[in-house]
This record gives sequence, structure tokens and C-alpha cells, in this order.
Amino acid sequence: MVNIIQAFILFILAGIAEIGGGYLIWQSLRDGKPLYWGLAGGLILALYGVIATFQSFPSFGRVYAAYGGVFILLSVLWGWVVDKKTPDMYDWIGAIICIIGASIILWAPRH
Repeated sequence: MVNIIQAFILFILAGIAEIGGGYLIWQSLRDGKPLYWGLAGGLILALYGVIATFQSFPSFGRVYAAYGGVFILLSVLWGWVVDKKTPDMYDWIGAIICIIGASIILWAPRH
């Protein structure tokens, strides 16, 4: 159970770093925010890459594939909280399907 909680926390931190970093770059290049917003976003994106390495799973591919599902859910939540875009039923259904897929990738019994 500790490994699942640790994995969950790391996925959340990595997701916030990736989405937050990308958001700052977006704000700088598309919405006229200062250049240092974009530079800070680039540094935060690099931090995302570091955070992901702390996962205890042995396979890079599986960690990143599973992270993709978590990223989708976090992106829906980011849009809702930060951009004030209310997700619809299909956003939630899609995100749930992705989380189920991520869980299968990480925790399916293998021989």
C-alpha cells in the first residue's frame, strides 16, 4: 500500500510540474506574460523529468505510459480549476478510462 501511495504522490507532483510548466510557457508565448514566465516554465518542465525518475517501477516505458493516464486526469482538473472550464461528462468518462488503463499498465499481474 505504501508503494501505491508513493507512486500516486509522485505522479501528482510530476503532473503538476509538467502541466504548470507548460502553462507558464503558454502564458508567456500566447497570452503576453513576461518572458521570465516562459523561462520558469521551462525549468519546471525539467523538474517534471526529474520527479518521474523517483518512481520505483523498473520500466521507464510503463511508468511513462501510466503517467499519461494520470496526466489526462490532471489536465482536466487543471482546466476546471485554473482555466475555469467546466469538464463535461465525456471529459470525465475519458479521464476515468485513462486512469483504469494506467492502473492496468502498472499493477497487472505479470509472470
